Amino acid sequence: MIRFFKPAVHILCSVPFFLLISDWLNDALTANPIQYLTLTTGKTALILLTLSISVTPIMFLTGKRFLNPARKLLGLYAASYATLHFSVFVGLDYFFDWELIKDAIFEKPYVLVGFSAFTILSLMAITSTKGWKRRLKKKWKPLHRFVYLSAFLVTLHYIWLVKSDIREPLVYGTIMGIFLLLRIPVIKNVITKFKNRNNSAQTAEV
Repeated sequence: MIRFFKPAVHILCSVPFFLLISDWLNDALTANPIQYLTLTTGKTALILLTLSISVTPIMFLTGKRFLNPARKLLGLYAASYATLHFSVFVGLDYFFDWELIKDAIFEKPYVLVGFSAFTILSLMAITSTKGWKRRLKKKWKPLHRFVYLSAFLVTLHYIWLVKSDIREPLVYGTIMGIFLLLRIPVIKNVITKFKNRNNSAQTAEV
């Protein structure tokens, strides 16, 4: 089962892309295709980023180490969908008018926040290889902790984008917040002690 885990992650992460292709071929991109593409690619990137951040805490809570490869894969797919999201903004929304794009980035807070998150995710994806890990050495882990900043920025970008009904982005933000809390040493220690006590109790019963 474990050997099929990575292929399954690849397939599941590819599904939204092929659904978009299907919608395009069947002329089902709604009356506002640019908005539909923007929201779909952005939301997919956010979901995959949330799942990527969740892997380490879930492994800690469950001890399921085979989940580890999913962290990198989900992060790379999140960066890929973020790239599609940004490409729609640059190519379809602004028709590669770099002057207008620059103005939008620096004049609209939600665009600036989204662009910052995209930049961080792109940097994470580029430096995710073993070669970059060797080059950066001890700097690699601190650099990749910026993914948590990107998660906050993506959530804020989504909140400012939808403006009125912010319930959905808040759900994602809350989930990511919970998983990030589980990485705090004090909280991890409390959970570890509870797990050890529980395991000792079960062993004693046996």
